[in-house]
Amino acid sequence: MLPPIYADTPIELAPAKIITSFPVNTFLENLAIAPDGTIFVTNHEAGKIVRITPDGNQQIHASIAGKVSGLAFTLEGDLVVTGWNADSIATVSLVTADGTVETLLTLPDAIFLNGITPVCDTQYLAADSYRGAIWLIDIDQRRSAIWLEHSLLARSSSENVIPAANGLKRFGNFLYVSNTEKMLLLRIPLGISNEPGEPEIFVEHTNIDDFAFDVEGNLYGATHIYNSVVKITQYGSTTIIAQAEQGVIGSTAVAFGQTQSDRTAIYVVMNGGMFLPPPEGVVPANVVRVEVGKAGYPLVGQ
Repeated sequence: MLPPIYADTPIELAPAKIITSFPVNTFLENLAIAPDGTIFVTNHEAGKIVRITPDGNQQIHASIAGKVSGLAFTLEGDLVVTGWNADSIATVSLVTADGTVETLLTLPDAIFLNGITPVCDTQYLAADSYRGAIWLIDIDQRRSAIWLEHSLLARSSSENVIPAANGLKRFGNFLYVSNTEKMLLLRIPLGISNEPGEPEIFVEHTNIDDFAFDVEGNLYGATHIYNSVVKITQYGSTTIIAQAEQGVIGSTAVAFGQTQSDRTAIYVVMNGGMFLPPPEGVVPANVVRVEVGKAGYPLVGQ
């Protein structure tokens, strides 16, 4: 049964194209796109970061012993990666341009590091999907601390395996966070030194994994088990812009193109329906380009 937000949600499908595909049962979790258009994708369960050229050619960029989740660039163009190591301890890694992997720090008190986003030059915020918290990570000082722990970031029950705090991105003076398990999109005001204010519910009954903003403040969110991408305006109205027939089955994350030729398009990664398969069963995991007509809101360092 569809949640209320999808039962009567307008549908305005945007032009979409499958760029490349991965074998069935590949869990693509997150992505980051370089200024030259190269797409970096986390293959979650395999512990691999894949490099994809704009024409769809795939190459293994780096392998990490464990699992990988979130992905973000440094100012130097390296990659910061969340996940956990072979001993199941939450880990933040640095992957250089040549694919060298270095463990920046381990977080024994974290449970499930997921989405990550830059908040200033060397500092990042990372969602802890099972602790119900957001960590502040300083990659220069190699330190971490709880930035915010709150009931709105947590699961309804510790027995539920669905991630709570999941994707997170900044727009203006707010940090937006998806709580997938509670089907909430949250908004947290940021203080002068990026300290958190009190979280508030921005949108309810909406299953969002990770997402991205355009320059006007419209949010484009992957709905994971609902096999779609939605556009949510700054006023909270929602429109479905991509569906299963466009290849976005099991959509997990969204990022904007970075070159002149694709700056008004988003790229979507997915898992092919591994957790709620379509009638035909799990399908290949695609990377799909969707034309949205707006440029992306720049992250720190872009």
